Amino acid sequence: MSTSGRRRAPGSYAMKAGGTPGVRPAVMASLLVSGLIALAHAPARAAASSDTSAAGELKRLSVEDLMNVEVTSVAKEPQRLLQAPASIQVITAEDIRRSGATTLPEALRLADNLEVAQINAHDWAISSRGFNANLANKLLVLIDGRAVYTPLYGGVLWNVQDYLLKDVDRIEVISGPGGTLWGANAVNGVINIITKPARDTQGPYASFAAGNQLEEQAGARYGAQLAPEVYLRVYGQYTGQGSEVTSSGANADDAWRMARGGFRLDSEASPTDRLTVQGDLYSGSETIAGTPDARLSGGNVLGRWTRTRGDGGSMSVQAYYDHTYLSQPFAASPPAPPYYTGFPAAALTDALDTYDLDFQDHFAWGARQKLSWGLGYRATHEADHDISVVRFTPPVLDQVLYSAFLQDEIALARTVTLTAGSKLEHNDYTGYEAEPSVRLQWQPDPAQMIWSAVSRAVRTPSRYDRDLLVPTGLVNPPPPFQFPAAYLQGNPDFVSETLVAYEAGYRAEWTPKLTSSVSTFYNAYSELRSITSTATTPVYPFPYPVYFQNNLEGHTYGAELSASYQLLEWWRLHLGYDLLREHLRARPGESDATGATNETADPQQQVALRSSMDLPGNLTLDAALRWVDTLRINNGPTGGPVLGTVPSYFGLNARLAWRVSRRLELSLSGQNLLHEYHTEYGFPSPAREQVIRSVYARITWGE
Repeated sequence: MSTSGRRRAPGSYAMKAGGTPGVRPAVMASLLVSGLIALAHAPARAAASSDTSAAGELKRLSVEDLMNVEVTSVAKEPQRLLQAPASIQVITAEDIRRSGATTLPEALRLADNLEVAQINAHDWAISSRGFNANLANKLLVLIDGRAVYTPLYGGVLWNVQDYLLKDVDRIEVISGPGGTLWGANAVNGVINIITKPARDTQGPYASFAAGNQLEEQAGARYGAQLAPEVYLRVYGQYTGQGSEVTSSGANADDAWRMARGGFRLDSEASPTDRLTVQGDLYSGSETIAGTPDARLSGGNVLGRWTRTRGDGGSMSVQAYYDHTYLSQPFAASPPAPPYYTGFPAAALTDALDTYDLDFQDHFAWGARQKLSWGLGYRATHEADHDISVVRFTPPVLDQVLYSAFLQDEIALARTVTLTAGSKLEHNDYTGYEAEPSVRLQWQPDPAQMIWSAVSRAVRTPSRYDRDLLVPTGLVNPPPPFQFPAAYLQGNPDFVSETLVAYEAGYRAEWTPKLTSSVSTFYNAYSELRSITSTATTPVYPFPYPVYFQNNLEGHTYGAELSASYQLLEWWRLHLGYDLLREHLRARPGESDATGATNETADPQQQVALRSSMDLPGNLTLDAALRWVDTLRINNGPTGGPVLGTVPSYFGLNARLAWRVSRRLELSLSGQNLLHEYHTEYGFPSPAREQVIRSVYARITWGE
């Protein structure tokens, strides 16, 4: 029976394709979790009196400690957050745990310098400093040094980045270009997700959660020491998420399921050498109304060797292989004679194999300079099976990317440092691309830093820009009209989009209880993607075909502010504010069918306020309130700009947890608590989706 048009009862479970109840994998996992908890609960209960201080032991880092957290994304080597000359925020493991986040996109809401919007049950729009369209392509995302963006359109498939959050050590979020170190696509920011070493995840861990939207999530991990200084962990996780609702109140039929497992092996056999080998496998599906389920699967394996030297330098070699597979079905469209032939039901399949090799070296050169350099090579094999609705030509494409970077950090004075460098990359579409930067930092005292930077970054073409072909299905035009074969097509002459960014910032630890940072930026863009009609003769009924060009230019500017304050020993507050202004236009003498609105869907302002409390009785209470300004979004026909809006909204997430013992914790989390449902993204229509209020309970056992 169809569920369209009615809401699912809270706590009920949707039936999966083929009539199989969707709870079976989670039931098996929950039995495993329950068994582990039962085995441990008796000794844990006996030791309850010694565990009364567990909440204190597990308190998050102090405000002062956070400024001393080591980050690696700014310089590709460890440095204190207070000394990192960039707009960077760190989401710690404790932040993630206390937020109640169940997926990586939810955890990224903790970064004030990101724009995070949920499109539907499984898709997200995430970007930094603008350009947060549903195919956002100016943000580089890495997991333990492995890039997870797809060359199909240059963005991230967030629906497959479903990691066991308990094993995430921290997430470093840089807003601003990072092309000098990280290469193309690090245009407006870099997200670096860093997992914990196997040494830090020893013993068993298990978790099970269930609620109205998060129908089930079960995870388990076990870590063991195999030999002196050799540690291993293995993990598995299953997530089942329910459907959202449309603006008309109908069931959106977009539930998703994902199963994932993997391992990490760390060896520190000598004081100077570290070896890491890790890998993951995943398989999942997404419900799509009127079609078979979408299928997603993949796997990766990564190896990294690092040697440290006595002078503080280091050298590393990293290699990984990554395979992803996506099958996206399209519903049949019936013919409408005499002009429209219609299309049969079909599925676009994308299979991508990536081979990556990276070398880095960091060393001191004299008393005042520190040099970093590296080489990189990446080969991809991508096969996009040709279907009637969406095509990529050629259907199979092999590409090679190779790169080199050099960066010099010079101590101009005791408190002033100049960092200059560039990355040089060669890709098969546009040839060589240079991405230089100059960065100046002044640290007048150990608790303050002022920095500024000028950088160039590029977003290189994707298959979507160059090789896309969307046919019209139109035939037999009445004279004197003609029907083109294509509705939308890529452009073989599409070039890289370019950014020149000017940034400045200030970070300070005012007292051990109060820290703050402010960053400002002015971004000048050129060669941005546009949509242009090529029709030169009468065409019926619309001026097709349209294709991509680089006709847009413009600038954005804004500011990012954040502050953390330890109000009381047991109560911490965090405040974040973002301002973004965008001014894009077609170049003189050129045009864009959408009036330069197709690439942006961004709030002008965002405000975030978070509260974390350690209460008596081993209780913790965390709440996060956010306000997001109105979005102005284009998703209309390419015949002209059609602007819609997503209304501004307040969102509130909260989590109450009870640490029963050192190993056992019970928690209740709520997301989007202020509204029964609300919209975060999408062009106004009856099919636009709304995010439902979600409440779930979780039980975890382990450290």
